[in-house]
Amino acid sequence: MVAWTLSELRYSIASASVVSFIFTYVTTPWFNKFFMATGIVGRDIMKREGEPVADMGGPEVILGFLTGVFFYIGMGIFLFGEVPGLTYILASISTILIITLIGVFDVLTTLMKAKEGKGIFERMKRKGIPRWFYYFIPIPAAIPLSAVKAGVPTMILPFLGEVEFGLVYPVILIPLAVLCCSNATNFYAGFNGLEAGMGFVLHMSLGVYAYVNGRYAASLIALTFAFALLAFLRYNWYPAKVFPGDLNYTIGAVCVCVAVIGNMERFAILCFLPWVVEAILKAFSSFEAENFGILREDGTLEPREKGVHSLTHVVMRAGRFKEYQVSAILILVEILVCGISYVLVQYI
Repeated sequence: MVAWTLSELRYSIASASVVSFIFTYVTTPWFNKFFMATGIVGRDIMKREGEPVADMGGPEVILGFLTGVFFYIGMGIFLFGEVPGLTYILASISTILIITLIGVFDVLTTLMKAKEGKGIFERMKRKGIPRWFYYFIPIPAAIPLSAVKAGVPTMILPFLGEVEFGLVYPVILIPLAVLCCSNATNFYAGFNGLEAGMGFVLHMSLGVYAYVNGRYAASLIALTFAFALLAFLRYNWYPAKVFPGDLNYTIGAVCVCVAVIGNMERFAILCFLPWVVEAILKAFSSFEAENFGILREDGTLEPREKGVHSLTHVVMRAGRFKEYQVSAILILVEILVCGISYVLVQYI
């Protein structure tokens, strides 16, 4: 058995990320054609035309992600006879696949003809699984991470110092994190490129941080997923040829997996703050408010909600911005948050 050197780890993770990007980039147009042909489509309700768009981004991104991770595992087994952190990698894959399956189920239930209401936006949106149900259904996805006792049950918390959680960590905290984060990343749904763009920045930051701190299994998961999202963003950016759909839940679940197996919860929480803020704003509307804007004659957007129940509302009220500009501003906000987090995490 030959031990991995640092340079070999670096090149293996980089190669896996490139494989993930290429596979997702090449296969997404084929998946889009399939979804359009089979009627798995949604309406881009912030466009005047409102034309149907392929509505399932999960399969191409997850297949690209898995191809990259399996490439890394194959290199480890056949070249070095071992894969560092293999148990945690496989547990993370299991959690991610369960969450993705839940997202796929949600999208497929929208193929039923039930609409969300009588308003113009509601008539263009079809119902998925009941809202109360999908808030709790991600919990079983945490079982693989809990079963392998991923993570360290001792954490250093601001103002409290070192806290030992014991069994509370795998039995309660990990399922709670999967539940909250997978739902939170779904709150930004509606703007072309927004979820995938912010997700790329989030996981790229987590992956680099994990690598610098020697958490290579976490770095692999984060970076291969980040580059799959980057390839997907090519087709999801304005005007979108495909919606994330089922992918929204997966973005949050991957974040939890990386944070847990990399023992980097504090940094992950800091980088996740825009989603935390979004969840708080949504809570003030009992999670009923939508992100969507109303298209003006000049192509800019104004919020359809009277109050401020989303960061997209904040941006739309700050100026006359087009859809892709709102997405770009919030992606830049996430870049700024992640940059500050790199500095701030050393002091908390």
